[in-house]
Amino acid sequence: MSDLAPAGVAETARLIRDGEITAVDALQATLARIEARNDELNAFTNVLVDEALAEAEARDIRLGGGADVGPLHGVPIAIKEEIDVAGAVTTFGGRGNSTPATADAEVVTRLRQAGAVIVGKTAMPEFGAFPFTESDAYGVTRNPWDPGRTPGGSSGGTAVAVASGMVPAGIGGDGGGSIRIPSASCGLFGLKPQRGRVTTAPHPHLWWALGTVGPLTHTVLDSALVYDVIRGNVDSDLYRAGGDASFVDAAGRAPGRLRIGWSVTSAALGVKPDPVHVQAVEDTARLLADLGHDVRAVDPRYPDPTAAFVPQFFAGIRSEAAIVEHYDRLERRTRETCRLGSWVTPRVRDWALGQTEKVSAKANRVFEDVDVLLTPAIAHRPARVGRLDGIGTVRASLRAMPPIAYAALWNVAGNPAASVPCGLADDGLPVAVQLVGRTDDEATLFSLSAQLEQARPWPLVAP
Repeated sequence: MSDLAPAGVAETARLIRDGEITAVDALQATLARIEARNDELNAFTNVLVDEALAEAEARDIRLGGGADVGPLHGVPIAIKEEIDVAGAVTTFGGRGNSTPATADAEVVTRLRQAGAVIVGKTAMPEFGAFPFTESDAYGVTRNPWDPGRTPGGSSGGTAVAVASGMVPAGIGGDGGGSIRIPSASCGLFGLKPQRGRVTTAPHPHLWWALGTVGPLTHTVLDSALVYDVIRGNVDSDLYRAGGDASFVDAAGRAPGRLRIGWSVTSAALGVKPDPVHVQAVEDTARLLADLGHDVRAVDPRYPDPTAAFVPQFFAGIRSEAAIVEHYDRLERRTRETCRLGSWVTPRVRDWALGQTEKVSAKANRVFEDVDVLLTPAIAHRPARVGRLDGIGTVRASLRAMPPIAYAALWNVAGNPAASVPCGLADDGLPVAVQLVGRTDDEATLFSLSAQLEQARPWPLVAP
């Protein structure tokens, strides 16, 4: 069943519902693909073979009994290491925990309720601190398009698992670009939702106002399907988004004529985009104009997000480090990061949250004149692996600037933003652009991204 690799979420679910394959067939294809590719690429840190087989068998029994089934029935899905899966250790990418989680995170519960089969946990840098998926505990995760290159991060293991066809979809998190950066590096569609769109339970927040949870997928529709399953809140969530329109419906309708502003100016001082990414933005702007949109160059007048982002970054790392069982087993760089962030007291953190509101107001001025902002997704081409080898927090942070240059501002502002593939460059690696939407307006991004996907199809599975 290895030919299932390109099927994706919607097609795999359809094949199972229509009886053309079983959930066990789909899982066996996934496990075979993991067996063939994971030793080289290092996407999975923990493959839950027995648990997943039992879950797939239960899905087939339920469908065979004529019961109603969910939209993800039988679809194998991977989960990033920072998200709890019952029976598996939540490692946060390191060795700080050793006891398996006793319950699923709420997102995982919702996936299972929709019929998904949870396959395993995927690699990340420890606590997702930097946009390169490398750790002392699990080693280097490699880009399936070129194993000598990074897949980005911090949801790099998820991206590689999906891009290589090991699973139809995987769940990641995004606190400074960690869904969009690996999506751009690996040729996937990855949308960071509006702050508070998806619950972070059992935790009240993910890196305070910065972080969100969401899927990485091959197609726009696949992303919308997963989001419609996992979106929504519980009482303990610190943040909530507005609106409840179906993203699947949005992905299926034309966006109408939109005002689209484009810019290749970076929100990070001193970071210049690679010419390949400038060309991708310009080509996409022309395509959007040909599709009937009002497209123009704009000056986004980006505010400086540093005062809001940096304290929350340190506070996020320190809050996660504080809950692990074995602090002394954390990487030396992580412990250094915790020490360097000791100045972020609760009072400083709350001040930074106040700055977040000011940055958001200024960043959203661009939407007074346009409906969507088009930018590069990342500044530089995916780097050689080993970006974190032997370096400390300061050098790692400097190396992180090109990947997060266009992404992190929108974590501070809270707006939805998507990495949309543009195909492959001459170096054989994927190219992507970023689409940023108004507050609470993921629907427009889904509609517009689906239109781009139809007009300019992208490769689905890395060779």
